[in-house]
Amino acid sequence: MDAGSHSISSEKSRAAAPRPPLQEAGSRPYMPSLSTGSRNPSAKCYGDRFIPDRSAMDMDMAHYLLTEPRKDKENAAGVVASPSKEAYRRLLAEKLLNNRTRILAFRNKPPEPENVSFAEAASSNLQAKPAKQRRHIPQSAERTLDAPELVDDYYLNLLDWGSNNVLSIALGDTVYLWDASSGSTSELVTVDEDSGPITSVSWAPDGRHIAVGLNSSDVQLWDTSSNRLLRTLRGVHEARVGSLAWNNSILTTGSMDGKIVNNDVRIRNHVVQTYEGHSQEVCGLKWSGSGQQLASGGNDNLLHIWDVSMASSMPSAGRNQWLHRLEDHTAAVKALAWCPFQSNLLATGGGGSDRCIKFWNTHTGACLNSVDTGSQVCALLWNKNERELLSSHGFTQNQLTLWKYPSMVKMAELTGHTSRVLFMAQSPDGCTVASAAADETLRFWNVFGAPEAPKPAAKASHTGMFNSFNHIR
Repeated sequence: MDAGSHSISSEKSRAAAPRPPLQEAGSRPYMPSLSTGSRNPSAKCYGDRFIPDRSAMDMDMAHYLLTEPRKDKENAAGVVASPSKEAYRRLLAEKLLNNRTRILAFRNKPPEPENVSFAEAASSNLQAKPAKQRRHIPQSAERTLDAPELVDDYYLNLLDWGSNNVLSIALGDTVYLWDASSGSTSELVTVDEDSGPITSVSWAPDGRHIAVGLNSSDVQLWDTSSNRLLRTLRGVHEARVGSLAWNNSILTTGSMDGKIVNNDVRIRNHVVQTYEGHSQEVCGLKWSGSGQQLASGGNDNLLHIWDVSMASSMPSAGRNQWLHRLEDHTAAVKALAWCPFQSNLLATGGGGSDRCIKFWNTHTGACLNSVDTGSQVCALLWNKNERELLSSHGFTQNQLTLWKYPSMVKMAELTGHTSRVLFMAQSPDGCTVASAAADETLRFWNVFGAPEAPKPAAKASHTGMFNSFNHIR
């Protein structure tokens, strides 16, 4: 088991006055310019060829110079000339030909060769090739917001960033929404003490609807555009719901009772599949990008890979068989991240007794690599634009670490949090990462940089999943 509170008290004594949630406390750091200077337009450029000038040539002289060596060879076959005659011939040629020995004449002389060493020439050739500039990674947070009453529990999932660029965070019994475009904050819902505290939040793919898991085992579905409760899923679990994951219109819920349930939110009888394989709390749930595989991690140190092709469509059929049951971790498995550039690659992180990031081939179940990070792994995020992985950690440094994949060389370590960094969420464009820690702060990091070729976002095709619910249940 990993360090985390199972019994959560909503009554938290505070000596200081209560702080307003999501209060601005940071500023944007200075970013140096990466632009380069233009080339000098006045620089001379010489061609690589020199064209002979016919008007400057003496054609008779050229004919003589071309035929003279042949005549000398013919004469050499006959009588050998005396030394005095040979000397006279050379002297006569110098006087009459005026020491002209070239056949072709040029208008301009070629430029004098520069006195450049071989090393200088090689380095100039290397510099001429356009080299990719190294990305600047700011070492401090771009912005810091207060997050009072954030529950310090490793097994919960209290932070998510929707496709409409709105970040949701659960603070105690309340869900707050922070609009990243305008910087405005709004309160979505505050649940009563019997239902709270809130144990998980997850945006639907449309960026408009959000699922809220409760300590009472219920799950609420909200329309954030109208702040309206659409429905409440009851009786699905017997304990708190600490993990949520969407797969189009299917909401997958994981609970302390060890069960994983697929809920089709479009229909009244919403339970469509049940996965049973964990003996303790399910603290991590992630669907693959294709929606064909589900990864689940639990406090029983197990990692399961479930495939939709193996799932039964009838809940009465009992438990569905997992594709892979992986037992390599030695602590709770909460951090899960599917690779965006390789569909069958999954990264997982273990708790305080494990401290490892492991990489899996989910088709074969093989562990491809394992890296000991030295501290509890709380969350994992892939860079959408580069082959990089970001991890957040607990004791002792409470840092965010950026790794180069697949070498797993550390590219940067981002510090600032004073307690374990429990949750991370990525902006829709993939550039900014929000981290929430037990020090009750929410920090924003410009760690992944800007995408090389941003593309216009495609319109979501999930806007109609809640159309059948027009009243509060």
